[in-house]
Amino acid sequence: MRRLALLAAALLLAATPAGATVDAARHDAFWLWAGVPPPAVLAQAKTLYILQGQIDPAPRGAGGPARMIAQGIAVPRLREGEVWLAYRAHTLRWPPQILPTILAQARRWKQEGNPVVGIQIDFDARTRHLQEYAAFLRELRAQLPADYRLSITGLMDWGSNADPEAINQLRDVVDEVVVQTYQGRHTIPTYRSYLPRIARLTLPFRIGLVQDGEWEASDALAASPWFRGYVVFLLKP
Repeated sequence: MRRLALLAAALLLAATPAGATVDAARHDAFWLWAGVPPPAVLAQAKTLYILQGQIDPAPRGAGGPARMIAQGIAVPRLREGEVWLAYRAHTLRWPPQILPTILAQARRWKQEGNPVVGIQIDFDARTRHLQEYAAFLRELRAQLPADYRLSITGLMDWGSNADPEAINQLRDVVDEVVVQTYQGRHTIPTYRSYLPRIARLTLPFRIGLVQDGEWEASDALAASPWFRGYVVFLLKP
C-alpha cells in the first residue's frame, strides 16, 4: 500500500514541472474566490473550493458580535467532482447564528444537486495560536453534520515553528489541511525551504498554489504518504 501511495504522490507532483510557473490547465482542484469569473479550466475540475462568506469582527469601537458577509458566486449547478464551501474567517469568536447560516447555505447548494462534501475554514492561525485554533475546530467539528467533511488552510511555518503535537492533534478533527505557499498574487520566495518540514506532517494535506506563480516540485512531498495533491488559487484575468 505504501508503494502505491508513493506512486500516486509522484504522479501528482508530475502535474507541475520543476521550475515552472503554475499552469491552471494542468490541475483539477481549484479555489474560486469572489470577483473571479469562472474560467474554462473549471470544466476539468474534480475538486472545487468556492468562497461563500467572510466572518468579520464588529468594526472597532462599534461593539457587538462578529458577522458573516455573504460573498462568492450564486448557487450554480455542478454535477461532477467534489464541492467545498469556503469561508474566510478574520475571527474565531463566532456568535451562535453563524454556523446555522453556513449550514443553510450548504443545504441550498445540495438542493440544487451540487455535490457538496464539506466546508473549508480559511483562517491565518499563527503558530503561537494553534492550540486556540484547534479548540475552535474541535467545537466546530462537533456541531457539523456527520456527513460533512472539514477542511482548513494552513500556513507554511506550521511545519517548522509549531509544536508537532499541536498539529498532530488536528488529525482527529479535520479531514485535510491545504498549506498555502503564496501571499496575494505571488508565491512566497522562500517556499522551498519549508517543503521538507511540511512533508513531515502526519495528517492528509494538499499544497495550495497561486495561478501563474512560481513552483518547483519537491521530492520530499512525493515521499509523503499524506500528500494529496495541489489546489490552485485562480486569479482574475
